[in-house]
Amino acid sequence: MDRPLTAAELFNAVGRGYEEAFGRPPIVETGIRLLLDRLPDSARVLDIGSGTGKPVAADLTAAGHRVLGVDVSGEMVSIAREQVPDADFVHADIREWDSADGSWDAVVAFFPFLQMTRADAVEVLGNTARWLKPDGLVALITVPVDVEGLEVPFLGHTVHVTSFAAPDLLRHVEQAGLDVLETHRAVFSPDREGQPDEEHLLVLATPTRPTTPTP
Repeated sequence: MDRPLTAAELFNAVGRGYEEAFGRPPIVETGIRLLLDRLPDSARVLDIGSGTGKPVAADLTAAGHRVLGVDVSGEMVSIAREQVPDADFVHADIREWDSADGSWDAVVAFFPFLQMTRADAVEVLGNTARWLKPDGLVALITVPVDVEGLEVPFLGHTVHVTSFAAPDLLRHVEQAGLDVLETHRAVFSPDREGQPDEEHLLVLATPTRPTTPTP
């Protein structure tokens, strides 16, 4: 195998090939639908790992929401700006990026944790809870497997993958200050020869409400 690429290197190299191979997985469709059913009008949505802008930013802006995408790949940001001109996109590493507390109606995180360390993923989860309005929503999708730093082939390249088994992920979501509202699972077959089927887990959560002391 070649040297494992960083997330920025990988998605700079893959570019539009990611959208061609992964398109609109069923679990992504479910996540977008859940958000569209629940978001207030003209909601402010932060899209972590926004990729090519499709389908998340494209669908949400088409529904009248205001989307800011943050992606570590400059190539992906360029593609997204071209494909979804009504959204805003920033080239930044979400681990180094920050926002005001309570400033977002929703945060979308579809697959960005897979190339972070576990410590970084937990920290970003905590930031996500902080960035949300009290009644905000976070929708995250991952591949729920218990692996850390595993070298795998991905779209013709080698990458390190880290993730959590589902129970551990849900525990970290709750420890970050989020209440799980729903979970959904699906199996997806990428449209690329040699790319294996993936199990996907969607978690929809909202900030934990402070407990009112009993008089």
